[in-house]
Amino acid sequence: MSPVRIALYQAQSGIDPAANAEWLAGAVREAAAGGAAMLFTPEMSGMLDRDRERALTKAKREDDDQVLAAVRAAAADVGIWVHLGSLALLGEGGKLVNRGFVIDDVGAVRARYDKIHLFDVDLPTGESWRESAMYEAGREAVIVPDTPVGKLGLTICYDLRFPELFQRLSEAGADLIAVPAAFTVPTGRAHWQVLMRARAIEAELFVVAAAQAGHHEDGRDTYGHSLVVDPWGEVIVEMGGEPGLAFAEIDLSRIAEVRARIPVHRHRRPIPPVAN
Repeated sequence: MSPVRIALYQAQSGIDPAANAEWLAGAVREAAAGGAAMLFTPEMSGMLDRDRERALTKAKREDDDQVLAAVRAAAADVGIWVHLGSLALLGEGGKLVNRGFVIDDVGAVRARYDKIHLFDVDLPTGESWRESAMYEAGREAVIVPDTPVGKLGLTICYDLRFPELFQRLSEAGADLIAVPAAFTVPTGRAHWQVLMRARAIEAELFVVAAAQAGHHEDGRDTYGHSLVVDPWGEVIVEMGGEPGLAFAEIDLSRIAEVRARIPVHRHRRPIPPVAN
């Protein structure tokens, strides 16, 4: 199997969905022009806004979302797959959903994933986040067969800290797991790369993490440093702290090579109860 060329869009999304849609469509076209078979974009690609009331006035249901429509049209126009990391969409009960999409090269939605783990934390810097106040949690793990990068497992940002989700996706046959993100700067500096490498090593597959970067209109700062990590934990690509596009080659034969070295998948056993 020949290596597959992918692209990562490191964004600095703002509070205006129309502007973000334009930038995303441009990234889709640039990725295709660069020879990528698939583009990966960050969490909250369509609108990054921590103001709950303002976000609710701009959020749409999936069928009416202009960002999703723009990316689907651009993907079909240039013939490229897109993992649209996530959008803030209207859900049920007055809350939003944080939903990612896999879009094929004719613009069809092949899969959806709603973020399962919500970021409710108080950081030592004084930053406080309560995603559960604004978003509904997802309830299903999702794997997408037959993408240009093989079987694609879907996660979003804070899911990274829950290795059992990655294990479940690996056991379901994933070749690559996407981790679109909008990491804070303090947690990014401390944990971003080490956690991405750990998940890739544990699951013995590729991890692709397209990230938000820089200072945003809603006042937050995000870490950036979008990553591609191979099954041995080697960093293939790491971007810096500014928006932009990067490319990487994914060689799926690397998975079998790594699993032959350390056959974790064959050695895994049910964990017995903890003895008291």
